[in-house]
Amino acid sequence: MPRDPRYDVLFEPVKIGPVTAPNRFYQVPHCNGMGYRDPAAMTVMRGIKAEGGWGVVCTEQCEIHYSSEITPFIELRLWDERDLPALERVAKAVHAHGALAGLELAYNGMNGPNFYTREPPMGPSHLPVATFTNDPVQARAMDKQDIADLRRWHRTAALRAQRAGFDIVYVYAAHALSGLQHFLSRRYNDRGDEYGGSLENRVRIVRELTQDAKEAVGDRCAVAIRLSVDELLGPEGLHREEAHDMIGILADLPDLWDITLSDWANDSETSRFGDEGAQEPFVAGIKGLTSKPVVGVGRFTSPDAMAAQIKRGVLDLIGAARPSIADPFLPRKVEEGRIDDIRECIGCNICVSGDMTMSPIRCTQNPTKGEEWRRGWHPERIAPKASDAKVLVVGAGPAGLECARALGARGYEVALAEAATELGGRVARECRLPGLSAWGRVRDHRVQQMRTMTNVETYLGSRLTAEQVLELGFQHVAVATGAVWRRDGVARFLLRPIAVEEGAEVLTPDDLMGGKGPSGRRVVLYDDDHYYMGGVLAELLAAQGREVTLVTPASDVSNWTHNTLEQGRIQTRLLELGIAIEPHRAVTAVRAGGVETACVFTGRKAEIACDSVVLVTARLPNESLYRDLNAQRAAWKDSGILSIKTIGDALAPATIAAAVYAGHRYARELDGPEPGDGPPFKRELTELAPL
Repeated sequence: MPRDPRYDVLFEPVKIGPVTAPNRFYQVPHCNGMGYRDPAAMTVMRGIKAEGGWGVVCTEQCEIHYSSEITPFIELRLWDERDLPALERVAKAVHAHGALAGLELAYNGMNGPNFYTREPPMGPSHLPVATFTNDPVQARAMDKQDIADLRRWHRTAALRAQRAGFDIVYVYAAHALSGLQHFLSRRYNDRGDEYGGSLENRVRIVRELTQDAKEAVGDRCAVAIRLSVDELLGPEGLHREEAHDMIGILADLPDLWDITLSDWANDSETSRFGDEGAQEPFVAGIKGLTSKPVVGVGRFTSPDAMAAQIKRGVLDLIGAARPSIADPFLPRKVEEGRIDDIRECIGCNICVSGDMTMSPIRCTQNPTKGEEWRRGWHPERIAPKASDAKVLVVGAGPAGLECARALGARGYEVALAEAATELGGRVARECRLPGLSAWGRVRDHRVQQMRTMTNVETYLGSRLTAEQVLELGFQHVAVATGAVWRRDGVARFLLRPIAVEEGAEVLTPDDLMGGKGPSGRRVVLYDDDHYYMGGVLAELLAAQGREVTLVTPASDVSNWTHNTLEQGRIQTRLLELGIAIEPHRAVTAVRAGGVETACVFTGRKAEIACDSVVLVTARLPNESLYRDLNAQRAAWKDSGILSIKTIGDALAPATIAAAVYAGHRYARELDGPEPGDGPPFKRELTELAPL
């Protein structure tokens, strides 16, 4: 199908200093939890982005010197010549598909606790390090020799980047993760010399590093400045007007301006709190301050929104991290007129959690993310079927939908049976909760793809028994029947059921999502799940006019969402809604008129009066169908069944991303070799140094 001419503007080349991007699709630097530990996996992942049509593909931040490193987080390193081979492979993989390769040189300064090197961190001032975990480390103020050293280290790193084959090198001053932003910030910079005080002085180090890089590599490489234009702290922090003055001072010095917000939680705001294109107010007007191209982000998934940004003069290049993770082939699909095939980012930030947990990147929409090298999974290609076997998938939640879609793509004849009258399972229910509407894309993409497949049939309202499954004549059965929320309080803190007095009203998330609300006004919500569900349901109840108290054994609400960069927003919203929060407490008994809670440290008891209790604790897999089928294993052969396997939440309740991954893995591995005792994926091993 030919490209829609409305999107022609997105495929115009853009000159960036001495190099030219083949189009306006720009994968901005993003972390991935692989870095120096898994360089082959990271390399193949970046190369696939270039194959998918991104005109520029950048790395994550790359530490330029051992005096500033961010252990335990795993990024790239360019400490000395020994780091060059891994980086050369990245540039080569990107160039293989005609894209430009960008390297984000980073000196983290006060954001680097240096737990690995044990070097004292350095920054503009004597202050504690600005890390995620309040590390008991303080940075020392850099003197003039330190600044001279930094200039030399950065210039050396730029030259190494050039030798590695990169086309764009970054001067990184963004996200409050960079030592350069700490110099720019009045909050962190209390210096009285030429690197502090006035705006001109605070910008000096960025100017010098940019000039040094351009003098070193500017005839071959473009030099970009990545700058955060607002910390959303008002006059107390770096703000839009001040940042615009900074850009005005530096103006045409860099070859490219990469514009972000600070901190990372603001720049990668989840869909629960921000819409596509939400950063436009902060980027608008910057093109008027410089003649150099400007790239910005906005969780863009719509080519209409992208083209509009270019045509209205907001941006020159469409920056993307998360949309390029959800669909590395987004540009190619726009170019080929396959808009309906785009896997749109849902803005859940499960990708970010990979970096925060120091594990390989993952994506709810794209189950191949992070597995491109390890398992050889390509996001757009899948091996054809290995037999003429027919497959029955029972359950059309995220695991079942992805399983049926991927099996259909392989060419298998598939029947998808769903007990409910709509597709989507937990996704269909959860996307109706406050702020989670974008999560419905998990269902919508897969349903749309299956509609084009003549070999996949869907059956709604089809609750199957074991006997019926045995009679249907399928060779393989994937049981994806999901899970239910427990109503006995068992989860992490309490491993035995809570005592519930007769007459007390106890509800679960399933009840609320099914339309059954509390009978009274006063509600205690007990959250021992610690992901998004407790906070979302508290918000839902408050919107209904309930008086809500959220009790949690954790130190704050939705504690795990620190890993998705949204915990602060969640807690702020609940407080603004008037929800009372009781941290460090567990509900230990439910009575007809209230609950008993206990301090998780001292065990001291307290009472909270309420009319209803909502338990957001653990889940139980819906495993009855598999148990019944397993009990009749002797009948499988006579029924022509070769395998029956449970996948997703029906096996082990987890995230939606884990369920999608499980469905995809089943489809990839069907009719393949039986797994051995070793890991079912490739891994890189560190070379042993001489003792």
